Amino acid sequence: MDSHAYGVIMAGGIGSRFWPMSTEDHPKQFIDILGTGQSLLQQTFERLSNICPADQIYIVTNEQYREITKKQLPGINDSQVLCEPMRRNTAPCIAYANFKIMDLDSKANVLVCPSDHLITKESVFNEVISQSLKQAATKDVLLTIGIKPSRPDTGYGYINYEKTNAAFSKVISFTEKPDLETAKKFVASGDYSWNSGMFIWNVNSIDKAFRELLPEMHLQFEKGKGKYNTEAEQAFINQVYPSCENISIDYGIMEKAGNRQVINADFGWSDLGTWGSLYEHIPQDQGGNALIGKKVMSLDARGNIVHVPNEKLVVMIGLDDCIVVEHGNALLICKKEEEQKIKKITEGL
Repeated sequence: MDSHAYGVIMAGGIGSRFWPMSTEDHPKQFIDILGTGQSLLQQTFERLSNICPADQIYIVTNEQYREITKKQLPGINDSQVLCEPMRRNTAPCIAYANFKIMDLDSKANVLVCPSDHLITKESVFNEVISQSLKQAATKDVLLTIGIKPSRPDTGYGYINYEKTNAAFSKVISFTEKPDLETAKKFVASGDYSWNSGMFIWNVNSIDKAFRELLPEMHLQFEKGKGKYNTEAEQAFINQVYPSCENISIDYGIMEKAGNRQVINADFGWSDLGTWGSLYEHIPQDQGGNALIGKKVMSLDARGNIVHVPNEKLVVMIGLDDCIVVEHGNALLICKKEEEQKIKKITEGL
């Protein structure tokens, strides 16, 4: 195993589109949404521990999730949980993690990934990441993983890249969540991949990108040199975070950098962003109903997603293409085509 390989898991989101199971107090990364016996965070940590030493995997999360993170990952030490005092999107969280890792290992090569993705072909994933870490170790590049689009989805970002026979292709442009007509054109052209939200780079390459493209943010975190990996780290982070720009790594760095590359891969990826994205990953009955719950019965019902407690008896008659989720004292019933409105409801709540 490569001693210079590090992992950063971004685990600070709320997952509002997975309400009512996902709430601000207990968001989706800490939930066993797939009914496997492991939360999404636990699955992600286990996946990365096949690539880099377990004590070199860092979880960036919100301060309010410190204890649940430690509870779900009992083998980690306190220094592996990086706590943000407030949400400032992905660029500040990556800058924080990079300065911390760079303080420990100036030759570190880092995989950054969200905590809530599903990977079904883990051996392929391991090979792609291993290949990418070697590229990052020898080239001054910012790598992202592209996924071949299976449909014109408006919920994903798209990567336009130069077609070559090489494993790594130069990125031409990033487009964040296009409208449906644009997405259809992208998919039809064959020149675009979905942006998986996973990145690989050497600590020095991404440090240079922050210095050039987000100089104010870089300067803020640079003031913490000498405090990272000490008892003074958290107090410094609590002080500096409010002044950081609220911006994603995509907008702040990846859309502007000149040394971007993409490696396209098929390892059974899903970002599990909505209930609908779960559909193909849950066992289905003869009517194509995706079911988690041991007492679900259906008659003339098709294409539904059901996630209910095992002790709950649910009967569906003549119901098509709906989402039915019960958790605690809350029940959600909505058409699959309307699921983007779930976030609006949670904002109201």
